[in-house]
Amino acid sequence: MTISTATTDFVAAQRVNRRNTFLLLAILTLLAASIGYLVGWFLGADDRGPRLLSHGGVIGAALMASASIGWSLVSLAVSDKMVLGMASAKDIDKADAPQLFNVVEEMSIAAGVPMPRVMVLETDALNAFATGASVQRGTIVVTRGLLNTLSRDELQGVVAHEMAHIANLDTRYMVMVGVTVGLIALVCDMALRTLNWGGSAHNRSSSGNKKDSGGAAILIILLLVIAILAPLAAKAVQFAVSRQREYLADATSVQFTRNPNGLISALQKLADKAAPFPGVSHATQHLFIVNPVQDFTKDTPALLATHPDIEDRIARLRNLGS
Repeated sequence: MTISTATTDFVAAQRVNRRNTFLLLAILTLLAASIGYLVGWFLGADDRGPRLLSHGGVIGAALMASASIGWSLVSLAVSDKMVLGMASAKDIDKADAPQLFNVVEEMSIAAGVPMPRVMVLETDALNAFATGASVQRGTIVVTRGLLNTLSRDELQGVVAHEMAHIANLDTRYMVMVGVTVGLIALVCDMALRTLNWGGSAHNRSSSGNKKDSGGAAILIILLLVIAILAPLAAKAVQFAVSRQREYLADATSVQFTRNPNGLISALQKLADKAAPFPGVSHATQHLFIVNPVQDFTKDTPALLATHPDIEDRIARLRNLGS
């Protein structure tokens, strides 16, 4: 069965997806800078009490924004090597899996991107993922179980999904989002630890002035609330981006293959056999076509779900072009 894409503007969807990702990155970086400002504001407060414009806060915001951008750039340079090393992925030759290489070559032509590196994970579990900071550095990894189980059409649907992640630059953006979220969580944890000793110090320094003490107390409460809620909000944003990118990669897979049935059938098999395996962790679970660590349903809280419900993904694929 072929499918018409007349009712689905993939190019526009990809353009909106990239724009929204840049916006989210900007928001996360602003959040990180705001937390840095509050921490610097808190640490820089003296016996005169906290002031709205804080020299320490400006320094903290600048440090956080710089760290977010710098850490992201460094991560982009080494993230693919780290992920492949953690997963214990192995290079294979075309002679080892001629059908896989043939499918990858077809989908790279359909996507208009260079032929990616092809690797295999030696596990019976069914799964796959893509990585790479650019389309020129793309890598597609599939498990041995997936190679031994899926038909050619099913394999093509999975490879096209992973090729979509490379073509849409999902692999780059998710690294940057993940780094920023991790930085926010790290600094908020440090802020909470700082409150254990910083709060008592401020109370002692301002014990003779009720007005100053009240201002310091308000600042401590504000910092405490943000330090607790900011990492949760940032993680929710990260997972929301991940879920939307899975939907778009599914749709783009159909754009490349013109056949939704292959990916639909593959997802049904993956849902039954996407078990955990050595090398996968909570740090890499969001990269896979289906989460190998835990199952998600429509009732799963958004904060915990890295992937959409598979039944929902299948329903959307069936509705494409209808």
